[in-house]
Amino acid sequence: MNSQMLQQENVTYQGSGGISAGNRSLGFRPAFRNLDTGHIYPSCFADGRPAPIHMIDGLPDELVITRSASGKVTAVRDSVQSGFVLDGCFYDRQQAAEYLRNSSSAPAHHASMY
Repeated sequence: MNSQMLQQENVTYQGSGGISAGNRSLGFRPAFRNLDTGHIYPSCFADGRPAPIHMIDGLPDELVITRSASGKVTAVRDSVQSGFVLDGCFYDRQQAAEYLRNSSSAPAHHASMY
């Protein structure tokens, strides 16, 4: 995954609950999940501050594949998935979009706890 892939996901989910601007009002926070381990990481800036959008710069070194000459993260492992955390559950972008469409119903049964 890299920044271009995140931008493409934003285009794909534009106008839905699959992007930060579409679900922030419901309490969703951007996050990443390592599909290999199940670990969930809140999206952060490189300095550790919480980010309001998906930022790969704040992911831990064990997920980083490449950095620019200045140290900026340019790619992370393929096992990293973007999504959101709400009430302790991780939702991938599709699940978040579905949640927003059905916002009067309970969280999706396939969301995972962290």
